[in-house]
Amino acid sequence: MDQCSDGQLYTIQAAILCKRGGPLNIESVEMEGPRDDEVLVRLVASGICRTDIDFCDNWDETDGAVVLGHEGAGVIERIGKRVRGVKPGDHVVLSYQSCGHCRQCRSGRPAHCTRFYELNFGFQRLDGSDGLQRSSVRGHFFGQSSFATRSLATERNLVKVSKNLPLDLLAPLGCGLQAGVGTVMNSLKVSRRESIAVFGTGAVGLAAVMASRLVGADPIIGVDIKPGRLKLGLKLGATHAIDNRRQNMASRITDITGRGVDCVVETTGNPEMHQLAIDVLNRMASWRSSLEKGARIHCQRDGEPSASFRVTRCRRFSYLN
Repeated sequence: MDQCSDGQLYTIQAAILCKRGGPLNIESVEMEGPRDDEVLVRLVASGICRTDIDFCDNWDETDGAVVLGHEGAGVIERIGKRVRGVKPGDHVVLSYQSCGHCRQCRSGRPAHCTRFYELNFGFQRLDGSDGLQRSSVRGHFFGQSSFATRSLATERNLVKVSKNLPLDLLAPLGCGLQAGVGTVMNSLKVSRRESIAVFGTGAVGLAAVMASRLVGADPIIGVDIKPGRLKLGLKLGATHAIDNRRQNMASRITDITGRGVDCVVETTGNPEMHQLAIDVLNRMASWRSSLEKGARIHCQRDGEPSASFRVTRCRRFSYLN
């Protein structure tokens, strides 16, 4: 077990969830200093993700008080003895945690870490300890608990960034933006001239729109019920925007593409939109992963057991929320 590097305790402010539905109470708590493999980060900004909201709405009060937040960005204040890649004063963006030792981590796939759930949703280190335990509060959410003034992280769940970049804008890169971009580029592997529809143009959806523009997809169709989001989507790369409250979305997609889209990114979490996303796929499109009819697809929603459905038509689809 890694020992505390400096033996100090730090008084921090944190937004603490004590009961289902909130509210989050700003309180002073004691946090231990970084262990040999950890860094202490002074947080400048944190995004708010749907996963944080879901935890607030569904938290079991018997599990005790916790600090949420997993899109943190800030400045490193102290480092443990074994930390080599960063130093105090470096600006960093925080993301999900991984063990660094399992086969998936060693193969460059930390998102598939065999201990992902424990590290990101266990509210403790792998050895069972907790940097906030002196205050009877649980931290380490996604290896960071960024709804606080300071956070403990490791080199595995941070990325050093230029000091010239605004940390308040970079914070969502840790989850929402990389989810949208990674889905388009790595999961669906969208190619030039392929058509794509993005259901929900919030942070994740807009990231998918921008990634689609980068890879040369065409057309890029944003779908939402908020005009402001759709307008921003057009500025960021969408070729078409559909207000699902005022237009028949399926008909409009057919009008635009002539046959349905090659790929869909569904970010709303709405079961009806989930089904519509499958229905508007082009019948001639094939799954990039070469899945055949009858194969079983697993869809992971952060913090919940994976859902699954059976493929009845071979198409490309990604369910993110």
